[in-house]
Amino acid sequence: MSPVNSGRRRALTIAGSDSGGGAGVQADLKTFGSFGVFGMTALTAVTAQNSRSVLAVAGLDPELVRLQIRAVRTDMGADGVKTGMLFNADIVRAVAEELRLLKNIPVVVDPVMVAKDGSPLLDASAVGAVISDLLPCASLVTPNTEEAESLSGVPIRSGADMEEAARVIRRMGPAAVLVKGGHLPGDPVDVLFDGKTVTRYPGKRIGSRPAHGTGCTLSAAILCGLVKGSPLDAAVRDAKAYLENAIRSGFSTGGSVVLDHLAACPGSRP
Repeated sequence: MSPVNSGRRRALTIAGSDSGGGAGVQADLKTFGSFGVFGMTALTAVTAQNSRSVLAVAGLDPELVRLQIRAVRTDMGADGVKTGMLFNADIVRAVAEELRLLKNIPVVVDPVMVAKDGSPLLDASAVGAVISDLLPCASLVTPNTEEAESLSGVPIRSGADMEEAARVIRRMGPAAVLVKGGHLPGDPVDVLFDGKTVTRYPGKRIGSRPAHGTGCTLSAAILCGLVKGSPLDAAVRDAKAYLENAIRSGFSTGGSVVLDHLAACPGSRP
């Protein structure tokens, strides 16, 4: 997986395209660049969306998704992978098959299911494939509370519920689970379970308007920390600090705040 490496860390994002530039592979690439990580992509779907809503979604052929991953894997190599929007069960299975060929690199799974406006980004029938095929490939899975409920079957109304859901999802095969609490009332608290220890990461709710692309950005930033050698706890803390910085530096447009991915990022050089 490492043909020739000049020292620059490389990360592959497998996700959908956001025409508004605030989420999906666009957010991932901006985040990778902020951390000094070279980004590569395998597109799974194309969306027509902006900061307000998703107007249309078209999934790509699963074989084309597979070949994009293979093209990177067999030539440029990658030090880490993250997945985002995978759209349907056939794409999920194709991605999982390719991920099983990657050895000894971190894989961060952001199980994107629904856009902020409620538009579905993953077929309901694909949740089973995520559980059976994708989660066992993950070093870390980063669901928000709604996604954690869908995966675990645990209704989430509190931090204790988040912990229970994380434990249930952990038994599905990922090495660690980070349940994000931003959709619950009050200041957000994220809950990490690595199979042994539960760690809580309190945060501050910034502003009164929703921010676009926060989940994509957080998972991409965590992957950057991991590929640069940080332990999981440090990678999560640094990623949360980066995300909060990006929100504070963001600008309002349309229906939400668009993140500034070029906000100052400690340790952002290779």
